[in-house]
Amino acid sequence: MISKPSGFSLFELMVSVALVAIVLAWGIPSFQALIRDIRLTTTVNELITAIQLTRSEAIKRSSRVTLCKSMDGSNCATSGGFEQGWIVFTDPNNNALRDNGEDLVRIHEAIPAHYGITLSGNRNVAQYLSFSPIGFSQMISGAFQAGTLTVCSAPEARQIVLSSVGRVRTVKATCL
Repeated sequence: MISKPSGFSLFELMVSVALVAIVLAWGIPSFQALIRDIRLTTTVNELITAIQLTRSEAIKRSSRVTLCKSMDGSNCATSGGFEQGWIVFTDPNNNALRDNGEDLVRIHEAIPAHYGITLSGNRNVAQYLSFSPIGFSQMISGAFQAGTLTVCSAPEARQIVLSSVGRVRTVKATCL
């Protein structure tokens, strides 16, 4: 009786490797897009949570509370976008800058650079978002503060739209 050798032939092995390569070539771009979308959604949700926290703290404390971009987790930054991080703090002197004696409520670290996410605001919300004790968004001049923050991970983007009464909503967009 002759026994048949076990294992794969060279041809079977080459066909298997080719099939695996085809499946990976088809699936990896879709997986990368999925990861990009998850990172974008996570960043948007984290910023919305920070905005809602800022508003609720202003109401709870009966005092102005501000969210601003921050590189060091302690002071407001005057340049760059919110992707460098942000802080939420009490702002009773209404200057949108964290001064001595003002409580730091929350710190959010920078978005990792390899995520490829930028986070910028239009003119009214480019530097800070601030809420009055009754929960309305308000600039340091006393005018209502409405604006749009754009979270971009090319080619997709989400816009966070802030109304003057503090309502936040999101809109799908494309990066400019």
